[in-house]
Amino acid sequence: MGASDRTDEERRALGLVEAQAKAERLFAEVAARGLVAPGVGEREVSDLIRDLANELFGTTKHWHKRIVRSGPHTLHPYKENPPDRVIGEDDIAFADFGPIFEEYEADFGRTFVLGDDPHKHRLRDDLAAVFAAGRAAFHAAPDITGAELHAEVSRLAADRGWALGGWHAGHLVGEFPHETIDGAKAESYVTPENHTPLRRTDRAGRRCHWILEVHLIDPARGFGGFHEQLLDLA
Repeated sequence: MGASDRTDEERRALGLVEAQAKAERLFAEVAARGLVAPGVGEREVSDLIRDLANELFGTTKHWHKRIVRSGPHTLHPYKENPPDRVIGEDDIAFADFGPIFEEYEADFGRTFVLGDDPHKHRLRDDLAAVFAAGRAAFHAAPDITGAELHAEVSRLAADRGWALGGWHAGHLVGEFPHETIDGAKAESYVTPENHTPLRRTDRAGRRCHWILEVHLIDPARGFGGFHEQLLDLA
């Protein structure tokens, strides 16, 4: 199928998938270059990732604030703005970025473990496992609601000994700027208050696409981790 033969819906889906593929390449390069390292401040790492996105893809816009958090800061939900912190030798950190690639939004988050702490390594591995199981639950239930998926992600986290770190587990995504995400509008989020099916159309009649984000925390040990990417598109 040529580009001219694609429907608008197919072009939108492809745009989101291609944007995520670039975000994946960006984060792979972050790991390869060792940008998340002991002795470096969170804000400096954030700026380094921002500059790398520009170097690799010419990306200069991000649709949400750039987040790099480490140590106890990884317990904080998105809306918090903790002070800058220097990453330690035996630390855990995550990056959550929303780069815009050719006017399509990506939203991508990964966790980095420095050192040999087995609990931090288990958390990093469980993040990917909970994400995969949450996505499988979505694909297994055509009429799943935001509340039902949130409950499943919460259960999956608890089964592994973790708690969820935020009030939601995902949100709408699309072209920039996408349909306004309002904190009071539950239908835009994977949250206990969203009792509408996730597979639906938006106000413009277009298919809704979703990000699944998994923020797991261990309050007793004082750290958490984060993993997010597209839910409904590969």
